[in-house]
Amino acid sequence: MPRASGDFAFVAKVEGDRPGDYNSDMILFHEYAHHLMFQNWAAALPTWFTEGFAEFFSTAKINDDGSVTLGSGANQRSIGIYSVHHDFPLSEMLRGSEKQLNDWQLELIYSRGWLLTHYLTFDEARHGQLDKYIAGIQGGESAIDSARAAFGDLGKLDDELDHYAKQDQIPGIVVHPDPSKLGTVTVTALPPAQAALMPVRMRSDYGVTPATAKMVAGDALRLARSYPNDPFAQTAVAEAEYDAEHYDEAEAAADRALAADPNYVHALIYKGRVEMELAKANHAGADWNRIRSWFAKDNRLDTENAEPLMLYYQSFVTAGERPTDSAIKGLMYALILAPQDRKLRWMAVRQLTLEGKLDEAKRALAPIVFDPHGAAVDNQPEQVLTALESGNAAKGVALIDELERKWKQD
Repeated sequence: MPRASGDFAFVAKVEGDRPGDYNSDMILFHEYAHHLMFQNWAAALPTWFTEGFAEFFSTAKINDDGSVTLGSGANQRSIGIYSVHHDFPLSEMLRGSEKQLNDWQLELIYSRGWLLTHYLTFDEARHGQLDKYIAGIQGGESAIDSARAAFGDLGKLDDELDHYAKQDQIPGIVVHPDPSKLGTVTVTALPPAQAALMPVRMRSDYGVTPATAKMVAGDALRLARSYPNDPFAQTAVAEAEYDAEHYDEAEAAADRALAADPNYVHALIYKGRVEMELAKANHAGADWNRIRSWFAKDNRLDTENAEPLMLYYQSFVTAGERPTDSAIKGLMYALILAPQDRKLRWMAVRQLTLEGKLDEAKRALAPIVFDPHGAAVDNQPEQVLTALESGNAAKGVALIDELERKWKQD
C-alpha cells in the first residue's frame, strides 16, 4: 500500500498445502516487486506486464549460499498457463486495460502475463522486444500498436507461448550478489510501547471506515495508558483520534508526544494535520503560518520525507490561497520521493494543469491511467487524460476536483 508517509505491506502467514500453492514468500515477493517497479519506474505500464513482472519475482528462491534463483515456474498460476485461452488472445490482452474483464480473463492477465514476461526475458530471438514495447507506449503509441510494432504477428506469438509453456524445462538464472555491496542487516526487538501499540498503528495505516475509526481510537487509548510519555504510543493515539475526527483529543495526544520528544516527526505531522482540520471550522481565525510551521519543521528534520512536503502544499489549497513557488516545488519533489501515492500524484497533475503544463500533467497522469490496482471512479483518469489531450485544462481541473469530492464522500 503506497503512502507519502511511507509504503507498507501486511502479509499473512500462509503455508501452501501442496507444491505450487501460494505461500507467504510468494505473496510478499509479488507485492515487493510491485513496490520496486512503481517506486523506480513512474511510467505508463500495461496491466499484463505489471502483474506478469510481479508473478515472475514471486517465485524467487533464496538459496543457502545467499544466491537467488529467478525464473522458476509459476505453478500457482498453472490453471491459466495450461488452459484454453483463445477467448482472450494476446491481441486483446496487450491492449493495456483490465476494465470490463471477467474473472477468467483477469486470471489470464496474471498467468499469461507471467508466461509472456518469462518468454520475452529468456528467449534470445525476442531480446529487446519488451523494451521496445514499453518505450513505444511511453512515446505515445497505444498499447496494441506498440505491441504489434515490437512483437510482430501476435497470433504467432500466442502460438509460441503455448509451445513455451509445454516444455519439460524452462530457463532461469541464478544471481550471486557481491557481499561487499550488501549493507548490514540488523533486526531489533520493538520496545514495549511500540510492541503494544503496533496493532493499532497497523490498523490506522491500513485505513479505517467511519464505523471502525472510533473502535480503533478506543483501543489506542486503552493500550497507551501504560505509556503516557512515550512518543510512539501517544502519536498512535493522535493518529487514531484524528481518523475518528476527535480533533481535540488528537491534538492533546500529539502534544503529549511532542512534550516527550519535540522532534518526533510523526507527532509533528499530526499536530499540523489536526490544526489544519480545526482551521476549516474556524477559517477566519486560522493561523496558517503556524500550521505550516509544523510541516516546515518536519521537512528540516527529514528532507527526504514526502509527507510534510505534500501537507505544506495542501495547506495553501485548503486555505484557498495560491501555493507559493516553494510549496509547488516541494509538491513536485514529494512526487519524486513517493511516486506511488495516488492522491499525491493527483495533486501534482492538478497543479501542473493549473499552470498550463499539459504535457507534464499527461506524463504525471499516465501511471494512474494504467494503474492495475487503482480503482477508477467512472473512468475518471481516462476522462481527465482526454481533456488534457484536447487542451481543455479547465475541464481537467474540474474532473479532478469532482474525483476528490467523491473520495471525501467515501
